[in-house]
Amino acid sequence: MNTQMILNELSLIFQEILKRDNIVLTSETTAQDVEGWNSLTNMLLISRIEKDFNVHFTFRDIVRFKNVGDICNAILTKTQ
Repeated sequence: MNTQMILNELSLIFQEILKRDNIVLTSETTAQDVEGWNSLTNMLLISRIEKDFNVHFTFRDIVRFKNVGDICNAILTKTQ
């Protein structure tokens, strides 16, 4: 698994959770860049990401996420 594969899967997750087909994520994407990505949807997204990638994020992991690239890096680290 590489970063681009993770980004593609994350884009699909975001599209489904936020009910918007036009979401394309990059490593630099932040919550301010995506309409509807707020504190409530963030928890739904994290839960779905954990389930789909079979990983678990600690509270410390989550508060350190500044952009989608941080999420990708955490997934890569936890799946190796």
